[in-house]
Amino acid sequence: MYPHRIPLLAASVLLTAAVAGCGGGANTTGPSAAGCPAVLQAAREDVTKAESTDSAWTGPTTGPAAVPGKSIVYVAQTMTNPGVAGVAQGLQRAAKAIGWEVRVIDGEGSPAGIQAALSQAVTLKPSGIVIGGFDPRLTSQQVARARAVGIPLIGWHAVDAPGPSTNPPLFTNITTKVQDVARISADWVIARSDGGAGVVLFTDDSIPFARTKADLIERRLADCPGVELLAYANIPIPDASRRTPQEVSSLLSRFGERWTHSVAINDLYFADAAPALRAAGKPGGGPPSNIGAGDGDPSAFQRINSRQYQAATVPEPLAQQGWQIVDEFNRAFAGRPASGYVAPVHVVTAENSGGATSWDPQGYQEAYERIWRG
Repeated sequence: MYPHRIPLLAASVLLTAAVAGCGGGANTTGPSAAGCPAVLQAAREDVTKAESTDSAWTGPTTGPAAVPGKSIVYVAQTMTNPGVAGVAQGLQRAAKAIGWEVRVIDGEGSPAGIQAALSQAVTLKPSGIVIGGFDPRLTSQQVARARAVGIPLIGWHAVDAPGPSTNPPLFTNITTKVQDVARISADWVIARSDGGAGVVLFTDDSIPFARTKADLIERRLADCPGVELLAYANIPIPDASRRTPQEVSSLLSRFGERWTHSVAINDLYFADAAPALRAAGKPGGGPPSNIGAGDGDPSAFQRINSRQYQAATVPEPLAQQGWQIVDEFNRAFAGRPASGYVAPVHVVTAENSGGATSWDPQGYQEAYERIWRG
């Protein structure tokens, strides 16, 4: 936790109230008496839209036919990160469909391990390398080596924004828009609490993408003065299983009933929080009510479906993104630009999951296979 963040949040709340004309008087919406009715209404509308289960494919339907005989190495930040692992699985299925070879190398979550994994990947001289969930600036020497020998790089959650990147040099970066994911996660808390919540935010500041997401969540929560950020828990993902239970116990001791909601930049924090919440006698359905701002792995869906210490997730379509990586590489190999596709934001709850264990938009496999057949 960073103590300086709470005063900053307070200043942001005061500024928001002054600009938006939000007073401290009561309104008719419930616990949001100190908040802005307009923010609450917008949050409710955004969440309703994001919870829609209309999953028709909106991605590319045209592109180059399959370039044969290619090989891809997927360098994973850590395969204990369910999002990273889920994309790897989708990538492997897509590579089989297009007729390519794939190898996965696990960086095991440490800078040294990631650097060694990417060095190994470059040495293998594949057709392309995936930067799977880590900051390429941690591996600038290895990235330079790959570029020098003409190996294209595609990122998954490697930089903040989707699309091509010149620094670091990525043919494209695949992710939902972090601004959309952060906003809908915060809006879910605002809407679910009627604008009155005590929130703990779990993140990993060692990952720039995660740090940006957490900052955006914090800013959106500050738009509703009735929402108080109780704590900013910075726990590196590789340490989450060890540190999260102890941190949760400490937070329960400090904040008690004031802690009503949680947002985490990755669902896995709630897998590790559940034992501590259960031991403290907290009900599975909350409070605290917990939403994961990514990545929507199967265990998160299981917790949501069984109402066990997670109420919602903003999932990445992990399998689809694995297929998209293959399609983007195919475009690179064919001398074509990146597709520009960005998956739309979605919120999953027990009410709209249909018992599924992943968010898997319909029609993408068929669409990509039609493209590759030419």
